Amino acid sequence: MTFEERWHPLRREWVIISSNRDGRPWLGETVARTDLRLPPHEPNCHLCPDNARVSGHTNPAYDSVFVFDNDHPCVSPLAPDVAPPESSLYRNRRGDGVARVVCYTPRHDLTLAEMPVAHVVRLLETWQEQYRELGARPEVNHVLVFENKGDVVGVSNPHPHAQIYATNFVFRTIEVEAQAAAEHFAATGRALFADIIDAEERDGRRMLVGNAGAVSFVPYFARYPYETYISPRATHASLADLSAHELGDLAAVLRETLVRLDNLWRLSFPYVMVLHQAPTDGRTHAGFHFHIQIHPPLRKPGLLKYLAGPEIGGGNFLNDTAPEEKAAELRAMGDVHFRSRG
Repeated sequence: MTFEERWHPLRREWVIISSNRDGRPWLGETVARTDLRLPPHEPNCHLCPDNARVSGHTNPAYDSVFVFDNDHPCVSPLAPDVAPPESSLYRNRRGDGVARVVCYTPRHDLTLAEMPVAHVVRLLETWQEQYRELGARPEVNHVLVFENKGDVVGVSNPHPHAQIYATNFVFRTIEVEAQAAAEHFAATGRALFADIIDAEERDGRRMLVGNAGAVSFVPYFARYPYETYISPRATHASLADLSAHELGDLAAVLRETLVRLDNLWRLSFPYVMVLHQAPTDGRTHAGFHFHIQIHPPLRKPGLLKYLAGPEIGGGNFLNDTAPEEKAAELRAMGDVHFRSRG
């Protein structure tokens, strides 16, 4: 059993690790298993090729990655000016920016874990292009790329896709991470995340997948059971800076990591996946190391990691599992997706 507090150097906060709680009796709500096979094309899907979207636009007959401006954006270059609040205590501004949708594939039924590595590379190349294009806009200070996967994280459409929020502000998690990275670099001359990779490899117990150019691991300070980081070994501020060879290595590690998550309980594992990239605000973000974070909401089949008093009320996470144990479970999984075994 583990009763421990671990410092999260990227978020600059404590995480409580209490693995004895994982076996406690549970009488609350559980999540029904929904892992039905989907059709390759769904006539009513707003993201499938040749189908109409709610905006009235019709998707082209795309055969690879497809990007379009979100029909229901949270920010917009056409955002109207807003009147200042009555109280000088408050501040506001127009929601300037760009929101886009990235469809991974024309296949409605094909998740990222089930795609060939070459297609994952093409997706990473698309994200590179989007970061460069949107980050170059003068009003954009941050390009956030993320995927919400699975009903339990509130996905409205199961067609494999990600979203991009290019905003006139830097999301708080990245802001804190960039500051932590800059201070670590100023003090040591090394990248903070590169030092984290080195510490994880020297320990070894939380490592998952690795090749010449990329690695994945359950971090020492994981806030969620099965929380996983995927990263290039070399320090780059963003995905846009990776070479073609590094993209190939990263795609292979990302895909195998997702395969192992799916194989764990033989289901399409739900998660929130976020690309951590340096802000595009024109400042020098010394020591920032691009990486991908995966936050799965399930701690057991059908059982969510609920955010309650410590997380919502107190602002710090309580992890009911030991990262070392979760990494060992994932390492024991095969690297061939269970659906491809027949």
